Amino acid sequence: MTTEEPVAFVVDDDEAVRDALALHLDLAGLSVRCCASAAEFLDAASPDQPGCAILDIRMPGMDGLDLQQELVRRGLTLPVIIITGHGDVTAAVRAFRAGAVDFLQKPFDEDLLIERVQEAFERDLAARRAVVEAGEIRRRLALLSPRELEVMDMVAEGLPNKTIAQRLSIGIRTVETHRARVLEKMEARNAPELARMQMRLGERRE
Repeated sequence: MTTEEPVAFVVDDDEAVRDALALHLDLAGLSVRCCASAAEFLDAASPDQPGCAILDIRMPGMDGLDLQQELVRRGLTLPVIIITGHGDVTAAVRAFRAGAVDFLQKPFDEDLLIERVQEAFERDLAARRAVVEAGEIRRRLALLSPRELEVMDMVAEGLPNKTIAQRLSIGIRTVETHRARVLEKMEARNAPELARMQMRLGERRE
């Protein structure tokens, strides 16, 4: 996982707004980078850069909502905070459906923005950690044999060795051996930890 410091990208065509927001964020000890357009932001954005994006709705060319959709299309997962002086219900609904973490209408309390940015940083960090953890779990799963995968699923369900042996038509001693190997390869201490690993993947293996 990247060790880069999170950055709040302020994307607004109004220089005065950019400078004011940058000042407040900087005084709060947060790293900030200003962009005057969607194109400038897209050139600067990187999947490896943690942080969040503060997008103004009304900008020449690509507006904030369209930019939010473009981020989704490109697989850039930065949390988005929408700011606007002309907000309406339709725009807010569209923003939230696309995954915005907040929708702030100007003028807004700068302390509230700082709070939302800090929350967005934490959300982004948690999401990046989850991706890394899921990748590590998949790497461990690849070490298991087909039979060990079967045993793992049943162990994660909380089934006792006797039931697993009956379902797979194998001996209890064999189940115990498979179970021990599964726990070792998955670096898990017990069945509940195996179950949590499966939940972290967010999907069932086919």
